[in-house]
Amino acid sequence: MKKLLNDPQDAVAESLEGFGQAHADLVEVHLDPPYVTRAGGAVEGKVGLVSGGGSGHEPLHGGFVGLGMLDAAVPGAVFTSPTPDQIAPALQAADSGAGVLAIVKNYTGDVLNFETAVELVEAEGVRAASVLVNDDVAVEDSLYTAGRRGVAGTVCVEKIAGAAAERGDDLDAVAEAARGVVANVRSMGVALSACTVPHVGRPSFDLGDDELEIGIGIHGEPGRHRVPVAPADAVTRMLLDPVADDLGLDSGEDVLLFVNGMGGTPLSELYVVYRRARRLLEERGVRVTRSLVGNYVTSLEMQGASVTVLRLDDERTTLWDAPVRTPALHW
Repeated sequence: MKKLLNDPQDAVAESLEGFGQAHADLVEVHLDPPYVTRAGGAVEGKVGLVSGGGSGHEPLHGGFVGLGMLDAAVPGAVFTSPTPDQIAPALQAADSGAGVLAIVKNYTGDVLNFETAVELVEAEGVRAASVLVNDDVAVEDSLYTAGRRGVAGTVCVEKIAGAAAERGDDLDAVAEAARGVVANVRSMGVALSACTVPHVGRPSFDLGDDELEIGIGIHGEPGRHRVPVAPADAVTRMLLDPVADDLGLDSGEDVLLFVNGMGGTPLSELYVVYRRARRLLEERGVRVTRSLVGNYVTSLEMQGASVTVLRLDDERTTLWDAPVRTPALHW
């Protein structure tokens, strides 16, 4: 294993410190306990948005803290949920009196720890709610969760809910906007290689040079099945068809097409996947009216990609287009 680290046990803390220094105009990093907040603190009268999860998925979640998205993000150890004593201070820091919404990916540790933290801050008088993201169509249950996993669709939830909060919607309306995205977004991924967790020092799973893992999770969880290496167009169909079928897309609908890299795949290859996924949607009569391509929800250095489709309506399109300024997403 070769990585640009010092002591693997210090990897998350040192990465957070550098992240905070590099983006001091946008975020503030707190190290004891570790969490990230929007520079300047909570915005008066605005619903606060908080998310988090294991590190190793950068830029998720800290990279999405800023105007138009999150007010705080909580990083756990690599591929490990943050603890309630990290999450609760982040929830409190994001509260300016209008309440706080926690956006939680559906992994058992994240769900339990965020639930506990929400209860703790509610006991202190903070009005809080939570939304569960479960966009992965690959499996119903995995090593890490009961039900579908939360993966790249989380970016769509954070962006659209963040825009609703930024324009002044109340807590119930922001939560409703988030749940609307959850109900209309689906994802599926593929791994070409495994990743190596720094403190473990070996690949998360064994994958032959002539094999692909279809339906992989963002922690190296097993997918639906293994298949022989195939051309990009064939692999893209294996990802896009289950997503579109699960959404029940009809001809004439508008969608956002999001092709996400897992950390080790060149952007040039992600555009090859996007090209085919868009064509497959157009063959169904579906209009791709918004797009996102890049590394946004990664799995350390894993080679692979995921395809996410979000059904759009006028409201979700408006919120997607609203201004955003974070380290990883800005327009």
